[in-house]
Amino acid sequence: MSKKTEKTLKTRRSGVLLPVSSIPSPYGIGTFGKEAFNFIDFLSKAGQSYWQILPLGPTSYGDSPYQSFSTFAGNPYFIDIDILIERGFLKVEDLKGFDFGKDPSCVDYEKLYKGRFKLLEIAFRNSGLSSKSSNSADPAYVKRFASFIKTNAWWLDDYALFMALKNVHDGQGFNKWPDNERLRDKATIEKCMDKYDDEVNFYRFLQFEFAIQWAEIKNYAHQKGVEIIGDIPIYVAYDSADTWANPKLFQFDKDNVPLGVAGCPPDSFSATGQLWGNPLYDWPYHKKTGYEWWMRRISHCFELYDVVRIDHFRGFDEYYSIPYGDPTAEFGHWEKGPGYDLFKTMKDKFGDSLRVIAEDLGFLTPSVLKLVQKTGFPGMKVLQFAFDSREESDYLPHNYPHNCIVYTGTHDNETTRGWYETCNSKDRAFAKKYLDIHTRKDIAWIFIRSAMASVADTCVIPMQDYLNLDDSARINTPSVLGGNWQWRLGKDACTDELAQRMYDMTKTYGRI
Repeated sequence: MSKKTEKTLKTRRSGVLLPVSSIPSPYGIGTFGKEAFNFIDFLSKAGQSYWQILPLGPTSYGDSPYQSFSTFAGNPYFIDIDILIERGFLKVEDLKGFDFGKDPSCVDYEKLYKGRFKLLEIAFRNSGLSSKSSNSADPAYVKRFASFIKTNAWWLDDYALFMALKNVHDGQGFNKWPDNERLRDKATIEKCMDKYDDEVNFYRFLQFEFAIQWAEIKNYAHQKGVEIIGDIPIYVAYDSADTWANPKLFQFDKDNVPLGVAGCPPDSFSATGQLWGNPLYDWPYHKKTGYEWWMRRISHCFELYDVVRIDHFRGFDEYYSIPYGDPTAEFGHWEKGPGYDLFKTMKDKFGDSLRVIAEDLGFLTPSVLKLVQKTGFPGMKVLQFAFDSREESDYLPHNYPHNCIVYTGTHDNETTRGWYETCNSKDRAFAKKYLDIHTRKDIAWIFIRSAMASVADTCVIPMQDYLNLDDSARINTPSVLGGNWQWRLGKDACTDELAQRMYDMTKTYGRI
């Protein structure tokens, strides 16, 4: 075996895509508790090197992790209740009367929204950090809390006050707040920080607990030989602490109202395009600052994750601008993004060894392909996209380069079984011929084998495909509001038998 071949084989790895929200737990949504540690044990037994998750930010409109109240904050729903009980911040009897949802296979966001924060407020009071606390706080905990606040003040103070003010205004978006708050009059902001001090500290407490619990998860994963692939959305939500506190970063008018918003133009999937509604970046301003905000964002991501998948990579080359207020995405136009300049700055700051995945799916122009190639970041290949019977596809495994990540499908796709059962007859016939399919039994495993056998350095499989589940287990249907981000893994789904089967497949194709 040549040294070159040996090096290639050593870089072959595989992992599993499963959102934190999908982990089993008795509290209505996946958390950083016992079941998360159990899932890491399962990945280790199965010979997997990576656990890929979705963005960890607090969800807002539509419950999507890609529409968050902050690009730096963590989702308080993921704070584990049992750990808070162990810390003495909650008692079992505190849980009485709280409805976490009746269906363990589905996240009920409405129930979480109505109940979870009330329970976390009890924990805050019992921690001793609240001005309403009757308990004394542990001195060591207070010291760590103070250090966390100081280190993260550059984003945490704005986020905590933003959330406190949202509560004052019954959850309304900041664009509907009084002008002195909406436009951040300095005297008003100082007065609000003082007036709502306890509410602000509550949101600081949540971020502190989130950070502590997530660090324990990440450290445990490393002990088990598993690394975390995280996900960074290219855009931030309009109603977010990011836009409220840093309007200069975005294409806003003098009243901090967007001039244009993000989306995708009409295509074969949507006659009116996709209207995402995210504010667009003022890229000349970012360049003038040396992309300071982006460098902070990337640095923060690499504190949370080992590898970062950057969503909608095309938007850095060109982005689609839709006039603010338009009801559809039909009348937008393309604008030039920062291009390689942003990534050169990133590499100059963090080094060439940045572990980044470029989400380069969809229609790609020659300039986008050139940008991905110039960065050296691996792109994505989705096996479900390969079997378009009308044309030769770059997504067919025999066309892959080594430097890519292959998936059977992503969080935005049907499950592989669901795709096979619903695709058109010509595409199914092509898949049958290409993959030599003779039976529908365990159809997803036939696709998994092809992905694992490919030359792609990394292979990531959604957990639903390892379980051969149909489309009832789909995570997200783009452009459809409601019913998304809800699927949860069954408590007994990760069996030793499944781990062994995954291990055998992984070993067979040199990915252990």
